[in-house]
Amino acid sequence: MSGLDIFAWIVLVVLVASTVFVVVFMAMWPGMVARRRNHPWAEAVAVGGWVTLFLGFVLWPVVLIWAYVDVPANPRRQVVEGEGLR
Repeated sequence: MSGLDIFAWIVLVVLVASTVFVVVFMAMWPGMVARRRNHPWAEAVAVGGWVTLFLGFVLWPVVLIWAYVDVPANPRRQVVEGEGLR
C-alpha cells in the first residue's frame, strides 16, 4: 500500500464519520430544541426527529417547526389555589 492509498483511506473514514455525526445530530436537534424551550410534547418531538431518520428526513422540517411552536396555555387547566382544577 502506498502513501496515497493510506491517505485515501483516512479521507474516506473521516467522511463517513462526519456524515454519521451530521445525520445523528440532525435527528437529535428537534428534541434538544423542544426540551430547551420546555415544550409540552418534548418527547414526542424527539421521537419524531428520530423517526424522520428512517424516512429520509422528509418530515424533518415539520418536526423542527413543531419544536419551535409555542403552545398556548389551556385556561381550563390552570390550577387556582384552594380550588384545584377548573
